[in-house]
Amino acid sequence: MARRRKKKEPEEKEAGMERWLLTYSDLITLLMAFFILMYAMSQVDAQKYSAVANSLSLVLTGQAMSVLETQGPSLAEGISGQQVKEGPGPSAQEQGQLDEVRKQIAEFIKAEEAQAQAQSPGAAGTTTKLSDSIVIMEQERGLVISFKDTLLFASGSDELAPGANGIITKVGSALKGIPNYIRVEGHTDNLPIHTGKFPSNWELSALRATNVVRVLQTGAGIPPNRLSVSGYGEYRPLVENSDNLSRSMNRRVDIVILKKKYDYFEPSSTP
Repeated sequence: MARRRKKKEPEEKEAGMERWLLTYSDLITLLMAFFILMYAMSQVDAQKYSAVANSLSLVLTGQAMSVLETQGPSLAEGISGQQVKEGPGPSAQEQGQLDEVRKQIAEFIKAEEAQAQAQSPGAAGTTTKLSDSIVIMEQERGLVISFKDTLLFASGSDELAPGANGIITKVGSALKGIPNYIRVEGHTDNLPIHTGKFPSNWELSALRATNVVRVLQTGAGIPPNRLSVSGYGEYRPLVENSDNLSRSMNRRVDIVILKKKYDYFEPSSTP
């Protein structure tokens, strides 16, 4: 029995050494993982973190249908989208710029109405006021300047009416100095249209918005990379298309000055 014990002692000693090496290797592995984690935490990009937080906020509050349906920011370097450069709300500087835009456009409308009344005093009650055809409203996404279609276009046409270029240029001059993206949206009522040029209201609304964008670029000098066009047809009505009055409210072209926090929804060529 004693001889058998002596034969087992070297095997037991070797097994003990192996257990020590396993413990040591586990410790080294854990230390390495810990330092990698600490390094990764030290490299957090605050802008990208803010972009992700804003994207989740929009989805959870119902302002975006889903993460897959919106153009959120890319966490990898590239050109897929703009990163957010500020917090979830508009900065004081941006809000001040939007307020200044609203003020300039209101002054332009007031001046145009005063001039029209001075030129034709007796027609003041018979002509449509510019303030009735241009509505300025602030929404969550930004400042919206809404034009009734009759101010800019003839019925069923995408050709700008006489005087429309001057109105769009004057409004655009107030937008030139701000860095925000600008989206021009065309809308129609639900009356169907089917011509050689306009197979549906989508084409009519998109071409109207395109012609307004062209004036903003060539007339007001707004950089084209800040401009975009959307044609919604009859599918984004303000009110139900129940009568002629409601349909006239839905026929419009909206210029939307998007708040900076929505920049990452807009594709960008800037890496």
